Amino acid sequence: MTIDLTYDPHVEKLVEATRKFVRGYVLPIEDEHFGNITDAGGDALRRRIQAAAREAGVFAPHISEEYGGHGLDMSNRAPVFEESGYSLFGPLALNLAAPDEGNAHMLAHIASDSQKQQFLAPLARGDVRSAFAMTEPAPGAGSDPSALATRAEKVGGGWRVSGRKWFITGADGAGFFIIMARTSGKPGARGGATMFLAPAETSGIAVGRHIGTLDKSMIGGHCEVTFDNVFIPNENVLGAVDEGFAYAQVRLGPARMTHVMRWLGAARRAHDIAVEHVARREGFGGKLGDLGMVQQMVANNEIDIAATRALLIQACYELDHGSHAANETAIAKTFGAEAIFRIVDRSIQMCGGLGVSEDLPIARISREVRPFRVYDGPSEVHRWAIAKRTVGAAKRAARESQS
Repeated sequence: MTIDLTYDPHVEKLVEATRKFVRGYVLPIEDEHFGNITDAGGDALRRRIQAAAREAGVFAPHISEEYGGHGLDMSNRAPVFEESGYSLFGPLALNLAAPDEGNAHMLAHIASDSQKQQFLAPLARGDVRSAFAMTEPAPGAGSDPSALATRAEKVGGGWRVSGRKWFITGADGAGFFIIMARTSGKPGARGGATMFLAPAETSGIAVGRHIGTLDKSMIGGHCEVTFDNVFIPNENVLGAVDEGFAYAQVRLGPARMTHVMRWLGAARRAHDIAVEHVARREGFGGKLGDLGMVQQMVANNEIDIAATRALLIQACYELDHGSHAANETAIAKTFGAEAIFRIVDRSIQMCGGLGVSEDLPIARISREVRPFRVYDGPSEVHRWAIAKRTVGAAKRAARESQS
């Protein structure tokens, strides 16, 4: 079997255009505001940089051509998303930042035609933002989604949803919410969840406080949101009733991979800055880059970058060929999240005092990538799932050999 790791010319052209746009236009804005999206202008900035991305021909590489994008599959998204992530504001400019990118992916696969026109089309254009409302305060859904406590009760013409969510990324200013609520069973049951689409102005939806977190580049904050007897008409049920957990996998596997793509771009920027620094900085009778310990950090960064890309390629290949790729995406997400942090952390170390200062962007990149080891599934949960699948396969094989 021949394995071709090259990209088509049109993808290479888009990668280069993205590189030029992000480094020439977006990076200076990020640096001016030290990576803080609120200080940079929030939604007003988003509209401005997205307009510039359209003008540059790099807007929405993941969106189908029907909705104004480039229609790239998962494998071809990888190098484009990585280049967008070279700036913390780059994904927002290309309209491929979380949670909108993952929500658009899920709507494209699950939504009805009328739902696509109402929700996906404006999201794809950048007219609105969105939020995915699943995570809840304890003892509700978090790393264990089966603990889902928000409930939806059937009423005439639709459903009434009540519950409390938190750490809902992008909630402040979102145009609509995708709400995960329990329609059958009790918290702890593996099934019984349903997804609902709700415009933000729907009566009973209230966005509360922004929960302060390490990262500052994700627009709309990480918020508490309450749903108080919110009426959702039947036509706004996303997919089938009680199938929400299954549908979530349509979103989560690909979204974990696109997170890795974007943050790998940020880690590469940190690495590039550190390598340039040690190649020039004098110390101990020569250049820092000539010291063995520094060379070891440079080499380890290069290894982590290459290994993360390789795992991404495998996972995206499986996704593009119709597999859920549960194991491949869990492995790539876990390794990638930890490798990306290692890359940035070593880059700080190589730059010494400058590395922890605001004179370089590496410290803020470190703050941004650290949460990735928690969100979209903590590393420990993914390791548990990987081991469970592996041991389970061995048990089945043992049973079959004895029969």
